[in-house]
Amino acid sequence: MGNLQKAKEDFILLAEAGFIAINQGDEDAALKLFRAAELLKPENNLPRIGVGYLHFLKLELKQASKIFEEVITADPKNSMAQAFLGLSLAFSPGETIKGEKLLEQAASDAKDSYVKTMATSAIDFVEKYIKKAPSPAHVSGKTEKKSSKKEKKGK
Repeated sequence: MGNLQKAKEDFILLAEAGFIAINQGDEDAALKLFRAAELLKPENNLPRIGVGYLHFLKLELKQASKIFEEVITADPKNSMAQAFLGLSLAFSPGETIKGEKLLEQAASDAKDSYVKTMATSAIDFVEKYIKKAPSPAHVSGKTEKKSSKKEKKGK
């Protein structure tokens, strides 16, 4: 039992290493690290959030949303899962408003300043880029044509 208790102390290191592996683009290592962390502390949702985050970054929004919803079902006050679910839904067609509401809830309820900042930044991003209608120039493709004409003149 002593070795298992000592290994449980490495839980946070494994979880953090999983997030680092994601940022390094090493999906295989990230999944293995999250699985190892989950084996040590199955009651902790951080490894599940990590797997959801991996799916989110790959724009596998349905899979990400499902994982974040499972975490919220197990821990309704998990503001990190709420924020990531809100972001996943905000990127999903037809779910933007629901996602924005979850982000607002996470921003107001979060005790962790990093989660609060992430949720607030995500709300700003949704307002500026996702909810904004494309300009007439973008719809007609005129902005792309202008750059093509400039490239041809430069040749």
